[in-house]
Amino acid sequence: MAQPDIVDPETGAPEGAPAPDTNGRDASSAARPGTALVVGASGITGTALVEQLTRDGWDVLALSRRASSAPGVTGIAADLLSAESLSEALADAKPTHVFFAAWQKRDTEAENIEVNGGMVRDLLAALDHAPVRHVSLVTGLKHYLGPFEAYGQGVMPDTPFHEDEQRLEYPNFYYAQEDELFAAAERQGFTWSVHRSHTVIGFAVGNAMNMGLTIAVQAALTKRLGRPFTFPGSETQWNSLVDMTDAGVLAEQMIWAATEPGGADEAFNIVNGDVFRWRWMWPRLAAHLGIDPALVEGFEGEPRPLEQQMAGLEGEWRELVAEHDLVEPELARVASWWHTDADLGRDIEVVADMGKARDAGFTRYRRTEQAFVDLFERYRAARLIP
Repeated sequence: MAQPDIVDPETGAPEGAPAPDTNGRDASSAARPGTALVVGASGITGTALVEQLTRDGWDVLALSRRASSAPGVTGIAADLLSAESLSEALADAKPTHVFFAAWQKRDTEAENIEVNGGMVRDLLAALDHAPVRHVSLVTGLKHYLGPFEAYGQGVMPDTPFHEDEQRLEYPNFYYAQEDELFAAAERQGFTWSVHRSHTVIGFAVGNAMNMGLTIAVQAALTKRLGRPFTFPGSETQWNSLVDMTDAGVLAEQMIWAATEPGGADEAFNIVNGDVFRWRWMWPRLAAHLGIDPALVEGFEGEPRPLEQQMAGLEGEWRELVAEHDLVEPELARVASWWHTDADLGRDIEVVADMGKARDAGFTRYRRTEQAFVDLFERYRAARLIP
């Protein structure tokens, strides 16, 4: 999931999209399927949603803190933390479908619940006047694992995780978001879907949870300094099975659930469909990032978190940016060390079952290694990594 104020939604938009005709409609589309409001339009998931919806011929309203418009996309600026701001910004908006892909991190789970549950509640209340037919909400596998401050503690469900498992007893802002969604659906008469993703990788800058770009930046800095490219996580993560979610696959599932009867009023896991072990993936990613195989290090004795490995390298990153004519000199906007450490530092296996979505009709599949490769190429093309 993504913060609402990260990058412009048209950044990295697909080339060759159909140009609008004089009526503002794609020449290739006889009719729009609907009007989509993407909340958190500038984050990893939001960017993928805007791109896919535009390709599919939707009218797109892209809500973020700093609005940005593009062909087929109308930007809306609003503060998700302000009910008043949302009411003013959305007073004239008439979306038929809402895709909620935003969150904000706070220091405690109690604060996360208050802030993130409140965003869903206030956003949907601000759309009480609109002809909303469906609302899609992105959450994640912390639904099964617990929040960051209790990650993987207590009694854990067996892998793979299934959507019908009971909620954990520990408070969780995902549960608060779901409850606000369910209440609004009952009150306002729309259908809903929840999408539980796992470590989403996709294109965005300044995102709080961005493993793909974080690993690429780690590689660039370690190459520059001649350091080993060291796996930061736990022995369990190094050796266990794991899966991930490509942002494009997540976007496709959200749109599918919003438009197909089998997706209505259901929660779905969403991962790429393959599984791997980091001991297999890490050296392969290193090769794609140009790392000397002799400098690739796996788990050795204990975790070696990136927050420690990469501490104090802000100046090195600025020099690297200048040398390679890159566009983002602030290291904190391209690397989220803490999040990658949290994902790779778990002492539990994390694998999600996709059977429910497959049975309902969603059959999209993506090889995770190729998703990384394509993402690295896109970041290079955008001059965010060398």
